[in-house]
Amino acid sequence: MVSTVALGGTASNHKIARIGHGLMMMTWVPNPVPDEQAFEAIKQGVDAAGGAKVLLNSGEFYGQNWSEANLELLARFYKKYPEYIDRTVLCVKGGRSPEGNMDSSLKNLRRSIDNINAKLENTKRVDIFESARVDSSLSIEEAIKNFKVLIDEGKFDHIGLSECSAETLRRANAVHPIASVEIEVSPWSYEEETKKVIATANELNITVLAYSPLGRGFLTGQITKAEDIPEGDFRKHLDRFQPENFSHNLQLVDALKALATRRGVTPGQLALAWVCSLGDHVVPIPGSSKNTRTLENLAANEIMLTKEEQGEINAVLEKFSVKGGRASAIVAFHLNLNKRR
Repeated sequence: MVSTVALGGTASNHKIARIGHGLMMMTWVPNPVPDEQAFEAIKQGVDAAGGAKVLLNSGEFYGQNWSEANLELLARFYKKYPEYIDRTVLCVKGGRSPEGNMDSSLKNLRRSIDNINAKLENTKRVDIFESARVDSSLSIEEAIKNFKVLIDEGKFDHIGLSECSAETLRRANAVHPIASVEIEVSPWSYEEETKKVIATANELNITVLAYSPLGRGFLTGQITKAEDIPEGDFRKHLDRFQPENFSHNLQLVDALKALATRRGVTPGQLALAWVCSLGDHVVPIPGSSKNTRTLENLAANEIMLTKEEQGEINAVLEKFSVKGGRASAIVAFHLNLNKRR
């Protein structure tokens, strides 16, 4: 049995495995992962968790050209393996308007969750529904009230937020208890606002879903040169993977690899263990489309870092500061990543 944590807010009755599973890269790639490979990656992770539920993280637009391919994949999975419905907790991001903007109006949120449920073909109820980013056109208080209307209509169970500031999280929770907040957390993404969100979430009993805890694969040590990223992969457009930043950022990875080797774990497991060490309420949700990687990620649940090891990792992070933003300038503008709202 792996370690478990309770979700926050109104979802506190759900206990999930300490490490979840991000599904985006199964379908947000030029060549989507074959069903059976994806299904095995999900199944073996859930099986390895014993009796604990595993949080699966999906999105309405996690497909090429912002399609619903990820939800369609999940519908096929749950239809083929219905015994996994009650063994997973499903968190889905939505709220993107057909025009490509973040829109938390009641009309668009209803359209979004109705579309999500339709694509899931009623195989699995959405446990947590979250707006992919904060809609800057209306107050967070109004947005949360709109989410609450849809809960009362029976369309999903719990409210989550994504990429919000600590202040926004506090204001949202004052309107209705928030189950989880999804932010990027990893050894190369640990900014001051990230620390504030983690602290505020702990105070308010909200689970932090730490996405990209492996630095979009960079921190696994498997990417050693720009050519290792296939053509068409969106990471080729991210600032941290650009030639002027790549070799510098590789120094951070090499230093972490040395610490991982000394501990007898993989670099990815070290990164996940470090994210877990940030608080009992912090749940990494690494992406994986292979069962071997899923099992490797889940095994990080057993790694407990000593204070000395945490200090060594933090020293590496201070010595090799990351170059490049978390996203390209275009993506940052589109997703409001330059400053959490």
